Amino acid sequence: QVQLVESGGGSVQVGGSLRLSCAASGRTFSRYTMAWFRQAPGKEREFVCAIAWSGGTTYCADSVKGRFTISRDNAKNTLYLQMTSLKPEDTAVYYCAADSGLILPVTPKRVDYWGQGTQVTVSS
Repeated sequence: QVQLVESGGGSVQVGGSLRLSCAASGRTFSRYTMAWFRQAPGKEREFVCAIAWSGGTTYCADSVKGRFTISRDNAKNTLYLQMTSLKPEDTAVYYCAADSGLILPVTPKRVDYWGQGTQVTVSS
């Protein structure tokens, strides 16, 4: 069992930055591929970025590539998402996810555990 708790969301203006964190419980965090998803009102949940268990491989959606960076600290059981050059279309609830598989990117169906989400709002 892995419990995930996101933090760091908030309101920011266009062009601003935020860093999301996801704290994981349990001693098996390092065994999971980790990912961030987001869901805007009226839209399906979509993949944002994923990172392999070792942190050596990452993959991000084209919509955020070059602006978002995913990282992890296995010693601290924590996943991060550094978001820069934020746009209004980045507004969504952001979810942390754990996947016991090894293939990137991650699809929602493969996710074993979800966090409760944190709201990110980008205003112009």
